[in-house]
Amino acid sequence: MKNKRIIYSALVLGVLLLCVVAGWAVKGNFQSQPTPQEIPLVRTATVKLTGAGEELSYSGKVRGRYESQLAFQVNGKIIKRDVELGSTVKTGQILMQLDPIDIQQGVNSAKAQLASAESQFQLAKDNLDRFQKLYTDRLLSKAEFDNYRNAYEMATAGLNQARAQYTDASNKYNYCFLSANASGVIAAVNAEVGQVIGAGQPVVTLIRDGEKELEIQVPENRLEEIRDAKRLEVTFWALSNVKITGKIREVAPMADPASGTYRMRISLMNPPAELKLGMTATVRMADDEQTKMLYIPLSAIIQTGDSPGVWVVNEGLIRLRQVTLGSFGDDRVQVTEGLNAGERVVIAGVHKLQAGQKVRLGDDAQ
Repeated sequence: MKNKRIIYSALVLGVLLLCVVAGWAVKGNFQSQPTPQEIPLVRTATVKLTGAGEELSYSGKVRGRYESQLAFQVNGKIIKRDVELGSTVKTGQILMQLDPIDIQQGVNSAKAQLASAESQFQLAKDNLDRFQKLYTDRLLSKAEFDNYRNAYEMATAGLNQARAQYTDASNKYNYCFLSANASGVIAAVNAEVGQVIGAGQPVVTLIRDGEKELEIQVPENRLEEIRDAKRLEVTFWALSNVKITGKIREVAPMADPASGTYRMRISLMNPPAELKLGMTATVRMADDEQTKMLYIPLSAIIQTGDSPGVWVVNEGLIRLRQVTLGSFGDDRVQVTEGLNAGERVVIAGVHKLQAGQKVRLGDDAQ
């Protein structure tokens, strides 16, 4: 019994010894085979020279140089509208009419007051003329004569007041008729028959005949660039063979609160006769010298201390290169020094890379 126990213990110890030896062997094999380093896949872009005047363009609509917001000068109810959207009108043509009933009553009242004032004036004048002779012949005291002269002066003032009131009432009656202040085209109608409007409320937009221009919206970071452009070229979607020169006429002093852009008006030099209001046009900044510049995506920039840099890929290895930046645009930046056309830079994940690291180019390389 004792011998069996010794044999059993020896077998157990042997098995344990074999397990320990096998574990050491396996561990040694794993340690002797280093894990291969994974080569990261990166997204890159090739640096290219770009014409500064060819990249930026802005679309807009052809507008009239002079646009008038027409409104009535009195309150009232619209009873007649003689124009439609797009109607061509002449100077003085009636566009809309208000109900003149209440204002006509004011005219009648002012006319009656004027007639009364004229009668009072004539009576005072006759009395002054009659008693003037008596006063000259010393048959009338000065105090009595002063009363007649004062009555005449009061009648004169009353007559002038009545005339002014009648003129004012007549003008208000004329204000019931809204007429075109110039020849042109109706661009908007903002009121209908039966609507009660207030004085000064715009009801019609009139675009005068003559000069046309283009209205565009420009982002705030592009204002100086378009102002400094040597030449603006304007093309029209409906007139494919027409290309004319534009000139900045005015820029809004404040940005639109909704879009954050600035309204800009472009005068059109020698526009074609077939050009119509509302046509779509595109403005491009053209440089006669065709200056070329280097632009790269903003995502390619990595900031190291005070100097910006980019990862340049060459034969599968990356090197950090310091660059000098110029103007910033929409998701891109100009590089004035440090890069050459044709070089390839990393444009995504730049903060995860190290100098001298091997990389693989993705299929989306630009």
